[in-house]
Amino acid sequence: MVYKRIFDFIFSLIGLFFFGWIILICVLLATLDTKSFGLFTQERIGQHGKIFTIFKIKTMNDRLKTISRFAKFLRKSKLDELPQLFNIVKGDMSVVGPRPDIPGYYDALEGENRKILELKPGLTSEASIKYRNEEMLLQSVSNPKKYNDEIIFPDKVKMNLNYYYNHNLLIDLKIILKTIFM
Repeated sequence: MVYKRIFDFIFSLIGLFFFGWIILICVLLATLDTKSFGLFTQERIGQHGKIFTIFKIKTMNDRLKTISRFAKFLRKSKLDELPQLFNIVKGDMSVVGPRPDIPGYYDALEGENRKILELKPGLTSEASIKYRNEEMLLQSVSNPKKYNDEIIFPDKVKMNLNYYYNHNLLIDLKIILKTIFM
């Protein structure tokens, strides 16, 4: 959809104009905090199962495997996600769409669920709003991987499949507003 790409491109450029300085400051502070370059990159599954590199602000000290108070703040406020505006400008991501996952999840979907891969991954989605505290939720269960694989991930797939069948600009705007004001 051409209108969605145009919207994404303009939205992300405006976002970078207003938040670029915050991204820079956070990367610099994360560099000091983690004692390594403050930008984190990771391979994620994109549209049509194509692998792309996602950008985030680094929140973990690689050597110590710790997360500082500053890093917790970045994660809780979702400021660590702002560099993904560059992914949107590049065309790897959309503002709204299923959150990109690591290999082994979306690329392993079967049947009708694979329709999710036809969408560009997004900065936000209904599923990411519902599971905005996913990290805390997983810490509260005895077997986080099993809980994710059996409860959270199937629910996200269901929500993202619903988005696939029903998405339009109005729904995207509602999701954006929910994300901003959550």
